[in-house]
Amino acid sequence: MRSFPQFFQQLLAARWQSLLLLFLGVVLPLIVVEQFTIVVLNQGAFAWDRSILFAIHSTHNPILDRIALMITPLGVFYGVFPVSAVISIGLLYQRRWRKLTYLLVTLLGSAMINRIAKVWLHRDRPDFWDSLTPHTDFSFPSGHAMSSMTLVAVLVILAWGSRWCGWISAIGGLFVLVIAWTRLYLGVHFPSDILAGWMISLAWSIGVRLVIRPQLESSIDQTTVLPDELQSTQS
Repeated sequence: MRSFPQFFQQLLAARWQSLLLLFLGVVLPLIVVEQFTIVVLNQGAFAWDRSILFAIHSTHNPILDRIALMITPLGVFYGVFPVSAVISIGLLYQRRWRKLTYLLVTLLGSAMINRIAKVWLHRDRPDFWDSLTPHTDFSFPSGHAMSSMTLVAVLVILAWGSRWCGWISAIGGLFVLVIAWTRLYLGVHFPSDILAGWMISLAWSIGVRLVIRPQLESSIDQTTVLPDELQSTQS
């Protein structure tokens, strides 16, 4: 019978990548969010929240106003939702049940987490100037930041190892940054709202990936039931 040190050594050798991903992709982002939450509850905002917001607001001009107003809806209703729907239909048509489940659970779960966090923390929106798009709900974490980051993280995970992964990462990363800029430019979020939204989305997307393991679908029959899938992957 193996001793505990032998078992632990074999576990690390076999699962070190998953454990590293768990720490870097789930635990570390959640630690960051915890620290942000403490500040939000006790102080309201970081000093750099205001500094960054005013620096971005100093670039205000009519052209950027129109650009920000045109782009910011893509972060949820006119961008993330339609793209998610198209991909879901494609996965449904291809009978990629594991990938479809991962997509739906991650995106819907992210939206639920965002709503619960906003109601729980009830952080008010920035009110340093009149926004072009005033909001009446709470600020922390940013829903646009979470939805855009969740979609991109899901797409990168689903495309991992394919020739499209690099392109998706580059274009998706730019999309996430531009959406974040619009929220800050319009003055409807603090920078810490954006960063917290990103961290929560990454932790959730990677955590669900470790549970559902959508990457298995490329190597096994899509119609295989879960117990048989698990048995086939262990043999």
